[in-house]
Amino acid sequence: MRKLFNYFLNGFLIVAPVGLTIYILFTTIRWLDSLFRMDNVPPGIGLLTAIVLLTFVGFVAKSFMVRPFLIIAERVLHRTPLVSIIYSSLKDLFDAFVGDNQKFNCPVVICINPEAKIFKMGFVTQETMEPANRPDLVAVYCPHSYNFSGELFLVPKENVTFLELPSSEVMKFVVSGGVSRL
Repeated sequence: MRKLFNYFLNGFLIVAPVGLTIYILFTTIRWLDSLFRMDNVPPGIGLLTAIVLLTFVGFVAKSFMVRPFLIIAERVLHRTPLVSIIYSSLKDLFDAFVGDNQKFNCPVVICINPEAKIFKMGFVTQETMEPANRPDLVAVYCPHSYNFSGELFLVPKENVTFLELPSSEVMKFVVSGGVSRL
């Protein structure tokens, strides 16, 4: 009976991640299809439409004729109460992961507790806190495992060790709770 149960667990560990991945992808594709009101077309047309639409918007946004309007629109969003908080937070979050101003490209290990030798992995977001009159500190963002949140630590520079590893591998390691390999 125990052997049968072990076979079941082994099968579950193989099928569950694959099944959940397929389910999430299928659900996302169906959601995109319904978003573009494409219920009676083959699955995936909504995804294709979203890709084409986003590519077109990106192309138009790079045009020198449209750029001034985007700058004005962004200024308005930054000056509108409440909207500015939401917009600037989301813009900074997306810029941190994608685009020209990626922030999570400098992986580090920080010493949280020297006596107990406790360390945490994260990413330098500001190399100096000089604007806050603390040039001796470094801003380090440490993402939480299995979550889309994290914590910001202001750490003395001597407690920061820079890693010569790809940022994507460090992020995957931290988010997986140390389960994936570096």
